[in-house]
Amino acid sequence: MIITTTLSVEGATIEKYHGVIAGEVIMGANVVRDVLASLTDFFGGRSRAYEAKLNDARNAALQELEERATNLGANAVVGIDLKYEVVGKSMLMVSATGTAVTVK
Repeated sequence: MIITTTLSVEGATIEKYHGVIAGEVIMGANVVRDVLASLTDFFGGRSRAYEAKLNDARNAALQELEERATNLGANAVVGIDLKYEVVGKSMLMVSATGTAVTVK
């Protein structure tokens, strides 16, 4: 499956548009991770715990997007857009949208 943020696939022709699809994931962060992030914020630096959680959420959203494209008979998703949101105090939401297509 080709997944790209571009609107086309170089060297390929889009033969069929299957429609806009989305994959959304909401993941909770635990109290220990919140405390560690607070310490990181206080002392400076990067929060590896939150970065890992965000990476997991992004990968899960893209996997869901790929599964939906496959179910439609597509072999690629073009024009992918990723959005990140905080829901509540410690929930991370990642949404991935794109257009499912068949390329040849």
